[in-house]
Amino acid sequence: MDTQVADTLLGSLIDGRYRIRGRVARGGMATVYTAVDERLERTVALKIIHPAQARDAHASLPGFVERFTDEAKTIARLTHPNVVAVYDQGTHAGLPYLVMEYVRGRTLRDILAERRRLNPPEALSILEQMLAAIAAAHRAGLVHRDVKPENVLVAEAPSGGAGNLIDSVVKVADFGLARAVEASAEEDAAGPLMATVAYVAPELVATGHADPRTDVYSAGIVLFEMLTGRVPYDGDKPVEVAWQHVDRDVPPPSKLVAGLPPVLDELVTRATRRDPAARPTDAGALLAEVQVVRDDLGNASAATAVFQQVAQPTVVVSTVRPADRPSWARLPEAKATPQPRRRRAEQRPGALTRLQLAWRQIVSDRRGRRAVTAALVAVALLVVTGGWWFGFGRYTVAPQLVNMPRAAAEAQAARGGFTVEYGEERFDEKVARDVVLVQQPASGDRIIKGGKITLILSLGPERYQVPDVLGKTFELAQVELDSARLTVARGPDRFDNNLPAGTVVAVDPPVGTQVKPGDKVTVVISKGKAPITVPNVIGKNITEARAILQQLGLQAVESYVDSEKPKDIVLGQDPADGAGAEQGGQIKLEVSKGPLAILVPRVVDLPCQQAKQLLESQQLKVRVDFNPNGTVRYQSPGENSQVPPGTEIAIGCF
Repeated sequence: MDTQVADTLLGSLIDGRYRIRGRVARGGMATVYTAVDERLERTVALKIIHPAQARDAHASLPGFVERFTDEAKTIARLTHPNVVAVYDQGTHAGLPYLVMEYVRGRTLRDILAERRRLNPPEALSILEQMLAAIAAAHRAGLVHRDVKPENVLVAEAPSGGAGNLIDSVVKVADFGLARAVEASAEEDAAGPLMATVAYVAPELVATGHADPRTDVYSAGIVLFEMLTGRVPYDGDKPVEVAWQHVDRDVPPPSKLVAGLPPVLDELVTRATRRDPAARPTDAGALLAEVQVVRDDLGNASAATAVFQQVAQPTVVVSTVRPADRPSWARLPEAKATPQPRRRRAEQRPGALTRLQLAWRQIVSDRRGRRAVTAALVAVALLVVTGGWWFGFGRYTVAPQLVNMPRAAAEAQAARGGFTVEYGEERFDEKVARDVVLVQQPASGDRIIKGGKITLILSLGPERYQVPDVLGKTFELAQVELDSARLTVARGPDRFDNNLPAGTVVAVDPPVGTQVKPGDKVTVVISKGKAPITVPNVIGKNITEARAILQQLGLQAVESYVDSEKPKDIVLGQDPADGAGAEQGGQIKLEVSKGPLAILVPRVVDLPCQQAKQLLESQQLKVRVDFNPNGTVRYQSPGENSQVPPGTEIAIGCF
């Protein structure tokens, strides 16, 4: 069924002027029709935004229509033979439309679908004209944002030759249309409009930012496709393809099509650098490189260049000459230098050439000889001075910047008139962070005055924190510790009432500790809840504590320590009460030895007050009976008795 029958716009008169005759193509954003401008009686192309696209961009709001109108005016002022001209704009049934130049021909997508890929001369010829159009837009402050084969129209060659793409006229369409819709989408928080993912630049994916270098990247992808017959990345989902532009470098075309010249690999690589700063600054800069490459290929293939397709052993032979370009696309040709005619040695034997005669005339005169001598001396001085300058005079020695902090190194370089750039930083166990590790050229090496010194700074000792793996399975903990560049060791498993069996209950060193790469981290795994809960026996007599533990099937392991507590009282236990233990498990008990015993000294026959002082100095209490000012006649307990500290000693004084 002819789908055009259901198109209600066919036959419509737009704005009382444009009669729609047929539908050319339908894209994701708009539909293109052929129409007759009944006022000027000429065929035009009319592009009208889809209703769904207009709704998504809030086209019903006045702001969108105004932006679309402003973009149309800007493009209409963009006059260039390789840009599809915009004649008019307006709205029909609330949908914005553009009236453009009608180009008789095919899109580059149609050509690639038919031929799969192009030979280098054809690809470069098309790319040159594409870049000429985009460069004109860049000079006018416009960024295309959606450079792809569907937006490149290839008109019939002026020579009329079938399949002759070198002389074909190329025109680029859709300048500014994406920007107008994108601006409305951003205002309404719908996010930036993503260019076709096969050609999208990394910065447009990562940050949504676009500048002339974004178009340079897309043009490089188009060149890659023209040379190889495919785009560099594919995937199941558009977002997967888009992020490959961010994460991967575009491969050289010669990896897919054997025999392509290295200069084409270099051209694609330069245009598709992931870092925008490493690409040509705009389409004009890339155009200059393309023209140089095309001339180089033309000069190198004055004979014949043979390109063999990958899919089949068909050989395409083409002769490339700079003169094959259309006249408006050629670089200025150098004027031919006439070659002097050589005299034959046998002609007029013995006759002097004009140069010889002039030389004899000069050296025959004293003033002439002086002039020649002065000229030779001047030339010699220039040679010597130039040789000294280029060999020594323009050089100096690089300053010492290693082991200096960054700010000090920059100041030292600035005092010598040098500029500083930085290489990739690296870790060092002995040099602190932001201190210069390496400089190039090295200290004392020759460097041009005012030249550039590259510095590599230290990141300091390489340290990582022990990650928090508590509660994770051993397998997951091992993966996380391995990724932190740590060595994993498994310690003895233990019971834990809070974490299930098989999960990490402890690590040594603890979580958050700063460690070096390769350091060992011991992981303790839970055995689950223990079958026996350890009771609290602290404060009990050791005999009672043993009995309690034995009833539960646990074994007491005792150690005695000095303490002020009474003898045989349990002071501590390990594991603590509430912990888990297995049948027959050992419970370590810390038991008091009791207070230290004091040997009671002899105080009989000593004055009462002196005896009292002596006993109290031994941490004993004293009770004086009878006369406090008398002499001690007896003591209880007696001398050499062993008693605990604080024991009361009774002394009788008379």
